[in-house]
Amino acid sequence: MVAVNGRKPQRERTSMTGHATMPGTKADPGVLVLEFQHTHRLIDPSEEGVQTWRVDITADDKTIGGLRATRGLYWKADNLCERMADEQSFLALVAEQLLDPEGKFSPEFEDFVDMASSVLVVDELDIAAPWNDPWIIAGLAASVIDRLTDNQFAVVFPHAASHGTGAALLAEAATLLSAEPFSEDLLIIDTALASPEEATHCVRERLRDRARYGGSDPWNEDFEDWDEEGEEAEEVLTARTRAVLRLALQDLSDQAWEETVALGDEPLPRGAGGLFGSLPPVTLRQDGTWRRNMARAFDDLAADLSSEAEVEPRCTAEEMALHLGIARARALTRNRPRRVRETVKGLPEHRRDFDWHACSDNLFQDHDVLMLFDNSLDGIEDSDSHVNQALGMINLAAQDWFDPFDPEQTRNPNRGFRQQ
Repeated sequence: MVAVNGRKPQRERTSMTGHATMPGTKADPGVLVLEFQHTHRLIDPSEEGVQTWRVDITADDKTIGGLRATRGLYWKADNLCERMADEQSFLALVAEQLLDPEGKFSPEFEDFVDMASSVLVVDELDIAAPWNDPWIIAGLAASVIDRLTDNQFAVVFPHAASHGTGAALLAEAATLLSAEPFSEDLLIIDTALASPEEATHCVRERLRDRARYGGSDPWNEDFEDWDEEGEEAEEVLTARTRAVLRLALQDLSDQAWEETVALGDEPLPRGAGGLFGSLPPVTLRQDGTWRRNMARAFDDLAADLSSEAEVEPRCTAEEMALHLGIARARALTRNRPRRVRETVKGLPEHRRDFDWHACSDNLFQDHDVLMLFDNSLDGIEDSDSHVNQALGMINLAAQDWFDPFDPEQTRNPNRGFRQQ
């Protein structure tokens, strides 16, 4: 962006966190819970090769539907073809097309998948409106796949709508998860490939966004970010989001101060580890004073979050600190749920909690500082470079990281350091 006067312009239960099909009703995936039910007879040999789960789907403790998920385990079955055919219905069709009468995988199936040694068959979907939405079903299916497979499974869905309404929905969901048609009857996801993982991530991100907007779909071109009373939607920094982001910045501050003491004025090579080693290459040869100021940037933002002040990076160092803080906060919500629960205990819940994507979008005037990570743009920090001037960038050189964007928003120069 162009700078103006130095300032930038402005049982086992698994919870799921969708465009509804009934007018006036929103299907909020944030309230959905999956309950996996499986019964196994201890010494029954027929239980070894085929294992079936009934998956009940509930919303606000009310059952709204269910589906069946069946694992066919090639190495545990005496003859997987016969065993699956004995179950009849869709499982028999799968056995007929993927296996030969001796129970071996057919050449066509072995050519179709990379390394499958077992199959998971997903069928018998029954779900009430407004939850009968392909994106929601894709999210449900993705959770079932995660729960019941590894990367050597082929996941089979019905392809033809002639198998019923539930099958048609499953077929749409499977397509969203990168399933490929094996025949007129079967769609298959090969879990050994990367594309299903990427598709699953996309589905889950869409469902998380819907949950944050109470079932509305912000990916829909007709969607506007307004609440029911027509007022602009709330800030992304809910009370719980602020608390976790503050925790993340405090973690990073602790790490920065430890490294500052340990490194002194020592320059770092490219590829160095630690927090300072992970910063853009233009910073690697900075001294201890520079690192102390960078550590204080984390402290300043954490203090803003503690005081309920507006969170707006005031210099390039704070922009980088906030980017790293959001990334750390995202990691905390994924990897440290117990610690997050302790941090937000007593704070009001909100559907927009932990929307780190929105934080990254809304808490910055631009993301110019991230361009310093791009090796193909080496030299972009130089204010005399053509690209720097063409894009109106400011304060990207390491020695300028602590210069305020707006002199009227300069932090108190006498605030000192957390560690003297």
